[in-house]
Amino acid sequence: MRLRARRPSGLRARVAAAFGVGALLVSVVLAGTTFLLARGYLLDQRETAATSAAFLDADFLRSRLATAGTQVDDALAELPTDGGDVVVRSGDSWYSTSLDVGARDVPAALRDLVGSGSAGRERVDSPAGPRLVVGVPVAGADLDVYEIAPLGELQSVLRTLGWVLAAAALGATAAGAGVGLWASRRVVQPLDQVAGAATRIAAGELTTRLPATDDPGLVAIVGSFNAMVDALAARIERDARFVGDVSHELRSPLTSLTTAVEVMGGRRDALDHRSRQALDLVEQQLARFRATLDDLLQLARLDDDPVGGDREPVVLGGLVREVLAAGGRPADLLEADPDEHTVVRGDKAWLERAVSNLLENADRHAGGPCCVRVARRAGAVVLTVDDAGPGIPPEDRERVFERFARGPRAARGSLPGAGLGLAIVADVATRHGGGAWCASSPCGGARLSVSLPAGQP
Repeated sequence: MRLRARRPSGLRARVAAAFGVGALLVSVVLAGTTFLLARGYLLDQRETAATSAAFLDADFLRSRLATAGTQVDDALAELPTDGGDVVVRSGDSWYSTSLDVGARDVPAALRDLVGSGSAGRERVDSPAGPRLVVGVPVAGADLDVYEIAPLGELQSVLRTLGWVLAAAALGATAAGAGVGLWASRRVVQPLDQVAGAATRIAAGELTTRLPATDDPGLVAIVGSFNAMVDALAARIERDARFVGDVSHELRSPLTSLTTAVEVMGGRRDALDHRSRQALDLVEQQLARFRATLDDLLQLARLDDDPVGGDREPVVLGGLVREVLAAGGRPADLLEADPDEHTVVRGDKAWLERAVSNLLENADRHAGGPCCVRVARRAGAVVLTVDDAGPGIPPEDRERVFERFARGPRAARGSLPGAGLGLAIVADVATRHGGGAWCASSPCGGARLSVSLPAGQP
């Protein structure tokens, strides 16, 4: 099943975000665990090495000071150092292998601990960086040995490791989001196909079907969807054919009946008053019947070809002007932008029918339109017909474009019409990629509007 190129949908974004957040959480946990384990291991190794060095230094000093005449500072000068410094307390005196460290660098708590005869260690901060101080008492010699090991290099290593792990976590998060986006496309692809097919079907392309697939998880969905579309297309075709057949079958008896009524109308003077009233009523109902039948035939043709055939440039302003003239309406009713701004592409006959229906609706409900306007608005050409009639309540403004929808006055029989005129207007507008709607008119009645995509002359 092929996927059309399109922006990631909300579902895709959520799936990708879920993968990304999951990868972030996993990578943060792994990176944090790795850092803590590495930090603990390196510190433990450093402390073990410093403690071993402190005991070795204490043994060396004890053995050297056991030699008669050996001074502490002489023994310290012979003491091998491996990156650390040694501070020694002998009695009340303090000695050091470096001028940079001394008694001040030995914590008081560690002094007390070592002075009590126990070895100990403590990490301290100093202007030169963190340090590890290991204290070892020398039994029987009134001597305490303190090994001071710098931890700055270890801290730099841990900082570098932290940045590397953070970068790895971000990379893993980005990779997780990428995998999520790829997976979401694979998962949502069938939904995109269904949505695209449904959109085309709603636009009238009833031949649209989902392509066959070998995916066992989608076979049932594709089959059910295509079967539903087949049933829908058959139902629409059957209904349209029924309406068309009924309308055509009614034409012959309607023509005969109309001819008979016209013959009776030619002898109107020979009829009494009640017979003339009955004849007038029959003529009115026949006219209504004929208009309804014509509307039904028009709707049947629209249903047979909802997408529309050939499109040609049509100057909507000029078309409205022609319809006004054909109906004997004054030309000054029209307010139109220049003709080059009101060009649309469509079927001129259908557009003319829609304009006529809008004007006839104003004639039927308000005694005629008070203003007709054709204007260009943001890539569309909008036709509005205002009247000064009773208007349309807000709750009925969408329903008036439904088939056989009639207002309260028409439902009581005080107005002619079958409620198909505005339905044709809405269908024609939809057929041409536009729409129709109703609002309040500045004239006090209703404003019926049709919007069509603007075209090139």
